[in-house]
Amino acid sequence: MQKFDAIRPFYDSEINDAILDVVNHPMMKAMMNFTFPDSEDEVWKEQLRKTHSIRDFQCNFIYHTIQKVLEKSSDGLTTSGFEKLDKGESYLFISNHRDILLDTTLLNVALFEHGLVMTASAIGDNLVKKDFLNTLAKLNRNFLVQRGLTPREMLLSSKTLSEYIGHLLQHENRSVWIAQREGRTKDGNDETNPGVLKMLGMGSDESNLMDYFKKIKIVPVSISYEYDPTDVLKIPQLMAEANNEVYIKEKNEDFMTLLSGVMGPKKRIHIHIGDVLDTELDAIKNEFENSNKQIQALAQVIDDSILKNYKLWPTNYIAYDILNKTNQHTQLYTENEKSLFERRLEMRIDAENPVALQGILNMYANPVVNQLKHI
Repeated sequence: MQKFDAIRPFYDSEINDAILDVVNHPMMKAMMNFTFPDSEDEVWKEQLRKTHSIRDFQCNFIYHTIQKVLEKSSDGLTTSGFEKLDKGESYLFISNHRDILLDTTLLNVALFEHGLVMTASAIGDNLVKKDFLNTLAKLNRNFLVQRGLTPREMLLSSKTLSEYIGHLLQHENRSVWIAQREGRTKDGNDETNPGVLKMLGMGSDESNLMDYFKKIKIVPVSISYEYDPTDVLKIPQLMAEANNEVYIKEKNEDFMTLLSGVMGPKKRIHIHIGDVLDTELDAIKNEFENSNKQIQALAQVIDDSILKNYKLWPTNYIAYDILNKTNQHTQLYTENEKSLFERRLEMRIDAENPVALQGILNMYANPVVNQLKHI
C-alpha cells in the first residue's frame, strides 16, 4: 500500500500524532472557538488529544463545525434519496461541484445522519498547500488529486489515483466522493468531464468497463445552494474567458474562495441522491463496444441524473426571468425574493459591466435552462 502514501489520508494509527502536531495551531484554535464558543480551550484540546480515529475526529469535531456553519450562514440543509442506499455498502458518489469544501462535507453530514458509510473525498493538492490545511484534509479523510503535472506524470498519477479509489471501494468498503469535473462549475452548467470517468476506468479489473462501473456502484449526486457564496469570486475567470484571455489565479485566491464558501451566505441547501446506476450500464454495454463511446454515454447518463434532480430555488427562476425578460416563472417566487436578489446583485457587482452581470445571471439561470431540456 506504500504506492498510495503520497495521496492517501492518515491511517487511524497516525491520527493522534497528527492531531498533537496541530492542536495548538492558531487555525485550529479559530476553528474550535467557532465550533464550541462556550468551551474553554483546554476542554476541546483535551478531547482532541484523546482522538485516535478519523471517525471520532469527524463525528466529535467536524460534524459540529458544519452544524455551526449551517446555523450561521444558511437557512438549513435538506436531503432526498438517501433511503435508496443500503447501510454498510460503499458507493462512488459523483457530484456536481459548487463549493470547494462544503459539497463533500455536507454529503458526509447527511450520510452520517442516515447511518450510512461516509466517504473518502478527492481534493486538489493546490488547495492544501498550507501545512495546516494539508493535515486537516488528511484528518478528514481527503485524498489528494495532484495538479500541474507534465502529461507523463499526469498519466502515472491518474493510474495511481484510479487504483486507490478502486481499492477503497472494493477492499476497504469505503465510499468515495469525486466531482464530475476538475474545478467548480463557474457558469451553472453542471457537466461531467469524460476524462474523470476515463481516470476512474484505469482502475478496472474487468474486460468491459461497464462491468467495473457496475461493481463500484456509481451514484450521481445533485447539490444546490439558493445563494452561491462564491458567485462574485467566479466572475473574473468568466470575464477572462469572455475576452479569450488566459485566467491566472491570485496567490491566495483558492484559500479566500475556500473561506468565502464556508462562511458566505447560502440560504437554503439541498442534496439529492440519484439512483445507483445499474440497468443504464447494461444498456450502454449492449449499445456500444468502443470504450470511448461507452464513457461518453455514461457521462450523459450522470449529467441527466444530476440536472434532472437539481433542486431549483427562487433565485434560479428569478435570474432566468431577468435574463430572458419574461414573467414565465413569477408564480415560483415572490416580489420580495426578487427585490432581495436584485439588491444582492447591485451590492456584489458593477451594474455598468454587462459581462459581469450576464455572468452572474447565467450562473443562476443555467440550471433552469438545463432542467427545461429534461422535461
